[in-house]
Formats: sequence, C-alpha cells, structure tokens
Amino acid sequence: MPLTVHQFPCLSDNYGFLVRDEASGQTACIDTPDAAAILRELEKLGWGLTLILNTHWHPDHAGGNAAVKAATGCTVIGPQEVERIGPPDRVVADGDTVELGETTFKVIDTGGHTLGHITYYDAADDIAFVGDTLFALGCGRLFEGTAQQMWTSLQKLASLPDATTVYCAHEYTASNARFALSVDDSAALKARAEAVFAAREKNQPTVPTSIGLEKATNPFLRAPVLAANVGAAGKPDYEAFGAVRAAKDSFRG
Repeated sequence: MPLTVHQFPCLSDNYGFLVRDEASGQTACIDTPDAAAILRELEKLGWGLTLILNTHWHPDHAGGNAAVKAATGCTVIGPQEVERIGPPDRVVADGDTVELGETTFKVIDTGGHTLGHITYYDAADDIAFVGDTLFALGCGRLFEGTAQQMWTSLQKLASLPDATTVYCAHEYTASNARFALSVDDSAALKARAEAVFAAREKNQPTVPTSIGLEKATNPFLRAPVLAANVGAAGKPDYEAFGAVRAAKDSFRG
C-alpha cells in the first residue's frame, strides 16, 4: 500500500510533512519545524505518531523534537549532528534504512547545507524528503559544507529517477525563480517561472517538485551548462556550481 503525505505550511515559509504508511497505519513526521502546528495536524487527522525523521540539526527542522516526543511518545531518528539540539533515540547515516511499517526509507548523505545533512528516500513510492539540500529551483546555502560537497550531494539526488517526487522544506520558489532567470534564459525555465509566479499570486504551494523538473530548470543542477554566465567557463563542475551559489547569495532581485 502507498505512503500518504500530508503537507502543511508552518512558521514563515516552512512546510511540515506527516507521512503515513497505509499498510500499518504508522506515521512519521519529517522534521519538526513547529511543534504546535504538527500536533494540531495530527489531532485533525486522527493520526498517532511513530517516528520523527530529522534531516539536519537546524532549529527550524529539529527544534520541535522534544515537545513532539513528549506529547506523542514517538522515536526520534536523525543524523549525529541533531545532538546539537538534543540526543536522538537513533542515529542514522548514509546507507542506513528506516522502517515505517511496510515503507522503507533509505538514508542518503546529502551534506553541504550542514555537514551531516541527510535525505530520506522511499524507492517503492519514488518519494524523497530532501530537507534543505534541494529546493524547487534552488538549493540550500552552504552554511557548513563546501561547494564540492554540496555538488556531490546534488548529483546523488539528480541520479534518482526523474519521476521521483521531491518534498523540500521551504516555499522559496518565487525568489529562486527570479534568480534563476538572471543566469538562465532557457524556454523551459521561463515557462516554469511564469507558472510559479501565477501559483504564488494565488497562495498555492510550489512544493512538491520532481527530480526531472529540477534537472531541466534548476540553475544549481544546470550549473555546468551555465558556467559562462557566472564567470566560471572551463572550471570543474563543482566550481561552476559554487559560482552559481555565490551569485545567488549576492542576488538582490
């Protein structure tokens, strides 16, 4: 039976995700950006909570762990770095698996935004929860990692099937689109940006996205093609990515 994903906005621009394995009824929360909002959604849906699956340690991803665990008795799972917020019940790393009823999540090391950032990938349902590594038309800032590390992580995600549904943690797509248009004039990007701007004018979400769509239009995944546009012609792919990331960091459009 499939995995059901319930997505809801919280904080200023985060998304929360409650995921339910329909075969067993077990439910997980992907990160804990807003404990009160998570608990309200669980009550509204009539779901219990089995697991918290943290992608990284930042407070808008793991800051609600203690409150949600206290209210539900769930098990907290995450990378070692989550200990900076509070000790998880189980530490996972690249190649590990997490079982939620009959659903299996593979843990993929996608460090760069933070050193220990991970992704949870459900191959049976073609679903990936990528935290702040990959965004719709964007990627996370390099707060701790290097451009080479982040490029490697993005390539791991790009190697997933194009049909993979990608749940990223923030509604940044309109601002990402404005930057993307400054470095890429492809027809595919222009069409997507128009759709994004129209959706956001109606307060509609632009998440989830897909691996195929991001490969076709995301300037960070397309960095080698765009290298000349950001002064990185002839540079290694990860340096072209780093140049695109630096351009985004200074973009004020």
